[in-house]
Amino acid sequence: MGYGGPIGLIVVGLVLSLAFNERQVGPLEVTTLGWILVLAGALWLVLTLVQQNTRRRHSTTATTTDAHGRQATTQRTTESDPPPPPAV
Repeated sequence: MGYGGPIGLIVVGLVLSLAFNERQVGPLEVTTLGWILVLAGALWLVLTLVQQNTRRRHSTTATTTDAHGRQATTQRTTESDPPPPPAV
């Protein structure tokens, strides 16, 4: 999922809401539709940003003991992207 869809939706919504002066097409008011598209695009953009910046962290700790009884602890942290959503 990229940024083009939400930005395009915001642009179309702003054009509809700011370029028309209280015009109605049948029962539909164009400026209201424009602001609805702007809000939907902004929400879509926020969700895209959250999904692309979410990472999973996994920590592994290993403790080893040598022949003299000394212990050494090693900790490794890995980050990975979350799995993609299931295809419908």
